[in-house]
Amino acid sequence: MFPTKSNNAASMIEKTGWKAAMLIIFAITAVSGFLLSNAIGTMRISIPDIINAIFVQKEGPIHQVIWNIRLPRTIVAVLVGINLSLSGVILQGVMKNPLADPHIIGISSGAGLAGIIILILLPQYAYLVPPVAFLGAMAAAALIYILAWRGGIQPIRIILAGVAVSAFLGAGISGLLVFYSDRVHGALMYMAGGLSARSWPHVYIILPYTVLGCLIAAFMGEKLNILVLGDDVARGLGLNVEATRLMLTAAGALLAASAVCVAGLLGFVGLIVPHTARLLIGTNHKVLFPASAILGAAVLTLSDTLARTAFSPKEIPVGIIMAVLGSPFFLYLLRREG
Repeated sequence: MFPTKSNNAASMIEKTGWKAAMLIIFAITAVSGFLLSNAIGTMRISIPDIINAIFVQKEGPIHQVIWNIRLPRTIVAVLVGINLSLSGVILQGVMKNPLADPHIIGISSGAGLAGIIILILLPQYAYLVPPVAFLGAMAAAALIYILAWRGGIQPIRIILAGVAVSAFLGAGISGLLVFYSDRVHGALMYMAGGLSARSWPHVYIILPYTVLGCLIAAFMGEKLNILVLGDDVARGLGLNVEATRLMLTAAGALLAASAVCVAGLLGFVGLIVPHTARLLIGTNHKVLFPASAILGAAVLTLSDTLARTAFSPKEIPVGIIMAVLGSPFFLYLLRREG
């Protein structure tokens, strides 16, 4: 029997319903992560008290803890999760490789090296970290493209070039830490990737980049859908392939750089989240972008809460939690793609 129009319509409705259900689950998980991040800590605070401290009560110890300590840190975690996830989606689409991730392929290392140069050598210019980190991320992306290009871009060459660039830039970071060992404390936390002591100024630093990234995702989803079909097909459909790839790569680098500015070298978020969302809702970037953003916020807030509380009163960088989760996931993807 051949499929009828009614069967096709029912299948489309079923798929749409599944995607909507997954988006709702992601959103519930993100809201739960947000509330847990504010509720759990040395002082346990109930959800009604959290809401009261944010919107009603403007004084008292609970308000001070929520407004000055937990809320800004949680918002930073949400924004970093969104930025790294969107960056991962963009880079995986542009490079046609599900293993692409701003940390693995060296873009975060480029931003990190540039940021650490400012933090160690020119600490008085710390406000320049975001634009300088962006330049470092773009330089790393350009170098990876140059090294991987040989009559075209092949996924395996992207990964190998990215690993080589990441190792080279990592050596530069290590060299700075050795030569300026008296200034390494902040840089070490920056390298591990953490959200300790993040406050409202960090929110203000990353928020504009998150808004820009979300706007790019909203308007570029269809173009990325076309780009992943291949350069020849994309050109046949009227897409300016080179300009689109350059714009998306710059957007991915900017999102990764903004996350590096406030959270350090936090890896694997851009790998785990997009691929998980892709497995659950499909490859349509118009849906994949918002799904990854929401799931990224959920994953990072929950992971940061675990990092804060698992070994209380000691706190570990959230980058360690993400590495423990991400390394086995990367190996699974590597075997699956192989």
